[in-house]
Amino acid sequence: MVDLSEANSSEIKNLDLLAKQVVEGFITGIHKSPFHGFSVEFSEHKLYNTGESTRHIDWKLFAKTEKLYTKKYEEETNLRCHIIIDNSASMHYPQATNKRLDSLNKVGFSAVAAASLIEILKRQRDAVGLSVYSDSYEYYAPEKGSERHRKMIVHQLERLLLSTSTATTETYLYLHEIAEKMHRRTLIFLFTDMFQTTKDNTALFEALRHLKYNKHEVVLFHTYDGKTEVDFNFEASPKKFVDVETGKEINVHAENMKDTYKEFIGNYFKELKNTCLQYKIEYVPVDIHKGYHEVLTAYLISRKINA
Repeated sequence: MVDLSEANSSEIKNLDLLAKQVVEGFITGIHKSPFHGFSVEFSEHKLYNTGESTRHIDWKLFAKTEKLYTKKYEEETNLRCHIIIDNSASMHYPQATNKRLDSLNKVGFSAVAAASLIEILKRQRDAVGLSVYSDSYEYYAPEKGSERHRKMIVHQLERLLLSTSTATTETYLYLHEIAEKMHRRTLIFLFTDMFQTTKDNTALFEALRHLKYNKHEVVLFHTYDGKTEVDFNFEASPKKFVDVETGKEINVHAENMKDTYKEFIGNYFKELKNTCLQYKIEYVPVDIHKGYHEVLTAYLISRKINA
């Protein structure tokens, strides 16, 4: 597998190159894992069959995997994918002191994950689009497959990596707007932490249902910081917690609240999962500290379903 330790410990300077490293590591990993069957889904390679010409065997890949794959040139795919990223203030938690791979906030993680998905889509010759929203619809690019279009989107993701935000958001408002732009069947990936200023999730899920219109497939990447937002891992001392979107403050002793908080957040995750199941939306909880494997695997599974 490609070693990402150097990228982990240094500033991210080239998102395109980093995405290629992430994808190469992932591909090498699935060749050696229970997911190896998915490897034939990559339009660049297929398993070598005895009797076929050896002219197109990828010997470099053989050296890594000890399996024979041939390069494919003729097969075209027509999957359309649209990536949506929540750029509200809560997605800029935790505060990132640098832009290293191992210390990204939620929106930074989402940007790298999106760039990695786009790298796979490029290899598949699939079309990709991007939407970014907070308290406004900040960016929109329709689904296209050209290299120029892909570079434009990756450049936008690089800008997102460097951005800051104090914006609140009501995700459902912009999901409706995005849904109105999509008229052909599309695989939709949504990166959001599911934090809203309203406590009522009904409107949000109605918007997700809108995205399902026209037989779109929707994958919700529920992006969170597992150390603090789930495990509530804070020092055992009184602290002031501030809502980054509303500015509301509360003073609590973290240790006294930990069990109650973890029970509450656990129930919230279950509610999200069950509601997504009800609406036939793929729910993928993604801890930003655990890498990109779950995100890229979700793509492979979704692509197999849509093939």
